Amino acid sequence: MSKFYIPESTLYICMGSKCSKKGSKELYKNLKSHLRKEGMDDIELIKTECTDRCKFAPVLSVNPGNIWLSEYTSKDIYKLVDDLKKRL
Repeated sequence: MSKFYIPESTLYICMGSKCSKKGSKELYKNLKSHLRKEGMDDIELIKTECTDRCKFAPVLSVNPGNIWLSEYTSKDIYKLVDDLKKRL
């Protein structure tokens, strides 16, 4: 049986219709690739359904810390991940 893994940080990316139209699908792919390339196994990336924050699309949440990004770009995500990496 494999060991149950608990990551240090988890990023939740909204994949609701507004967020998807604003690029969350592409940003998810880019971030997933970035995390693999950088070997950041302590950060998990999870797609979520609509978070009901459509006017701020795209939306991303980070736990622990209850950090929220709205109307973000790839550059914003990479900065956030780099900051998380420094804390781990």
